[in-house]
Amino acid sequence: MIGVPNVKVAYFPIGRTTFEMETAQRVFREAKQLLESLYCRLIVPEGVLSSTAELEEFIEHHRDFNPDLVVYQPITFADAEFIVKIVERYDAPVLVWSVREPSVGARLRLNSLTGCNSACNMLKYFERDFNFMLGNATEPQVARTLRAELAAADVAAKLKDLSVGVVGEHPAGFYFSGVDERLLMKTTGVKLVRLDLQQLFEEAMKVPEEEYAPLIEAAASKVVGLNRDEETTLKFAKFSANLKKRLAERGVKAVAMRCWPDFFVEFGAAPCSTLSQFIEDGLVASCEADINGVITMYIVKELSGGSPPYLGDLVHVDEERNTVSFWHCGAGAYSLANPSTGARAGTHPNRKMGFTLEFGLKPGDVTIARLSQTSKGYRMLIMRGEALDRPQQFAGTSGEVRLGGNAREIVHALMLEGFEPHYAIVYADIAEELKALSKRLGIETVIYP
Repeated sequence: MIGVPNVKVAYFPIGRTTFEMETAQRVFREAKQLLESLYCRLIVPEGVLSSTAELEEFIEHHRDFNPDLVVYQPITFADAEFIVKIVERYDAPVLVWSVREPSVGARLRLNSLTGCNSACNMLKYFERDFNFMLGNATEPQVARTLRAELAAADVAAKLKDLSVGVVGEHPAGFYFSGVDERLLMKTTGVKLVRLDLQQLFEEAMKVPEEEYAPLIEAAASKVVGLNRDEETTLKFAKFSANLKKRLAERGVKAVAMRCWPDFFVEFGAAPCSTLSQFIEDGLVASCEADINGVITMYIVKELSGGSPPYLGDLVHVDEERNTVSFWHCGAGAYSLANPSTGARAGTHPNRKMGFTLEFGLKPGDVTIARLSQTSKGYRMLIMRGEALDRPQQFAGTSGEVRLGGNAREIVHALMLEGFEPHYAIVYADIAEELKALSKRLGIETVIYP
């Protein structure tokens, strides 16, 4: 993610004149340049603030600015009076940024770390949301941490405005697909919009051709072997066109949809194609009415800058190859298919009804995540991996992933931790962003290499 222009940042460089201010001003200029390169909405003073009077004057000058993130940087040692005045004014999370001591062996020229230690002590006492970062603006990991913090602020704000469409109820026994709605709103701000599946079936059959025909053309341009005239293709287009309109009317940007048995028994078509088309178009969608699953898909899509996510079951472990495989019946964004085959039209492996997607996932580095709910509240699963360039393993959509650690041990741990069967996969390294977002939401992280 290059920039997050909607995120507002207030930067406070602090320095006492009893330390080496010439070096402090250089550090300030480097930090300012880095922050400006991240394309956020930034307020920054003209130089290092060396007194609380200067700090208060700067705050008053920008009194109408309410930041999403406060970057507090004691470039030299500074007592806690500065940070106290900042947290009295702002409720936003604080990133405390310490720079490195420029030389060792003579005078302590900056003593930034002690200033940060003092600030963190006060922030902890006041039970404020804060994080800590050590390093100079010229170090790559500093830019990486800042980008993660900005992305987390951006997505946390988006979650508060997110409405998830829930189409029908989850299948019997799929308890993990449901949520405690009050806990969800309290933790993330996400709201649910309920839609009736039977009504959508009825409405779909009345959709005029001019509304559904473009969906057939869009799918046919990307799906190998799609029969435009097949009855299930027509039903896919009609249902998708109607549902997309209903979701737009309600401002819904993610949808968790009941799929079986209703689609097969009552509508006569597989739902997988609708989900696939929606994800390809940027509207994340989960099957089996998995609400937390589709919220995870939304999170990883936004944190990765819009990359389409995949949602799959963990179905296979290969100890010799140290890999795991993820699969689902036939849903996946067309662009996730291995380019050697492309996304192909198929039929549901169990119900023998079209149309579904057939492909193995494309190769590349991935992050695997799950917003998970337990009896104690929410948590976030975070794993890194590499999707391998391998032939399709199972009918439907599937991918083989090499994890960072021992696959057998990680799967054993996942089972003992009781994570839900659906995992979101995205082609980006967003582990740091997920950690930063989880901290903002006040939920624990469970991380495997």
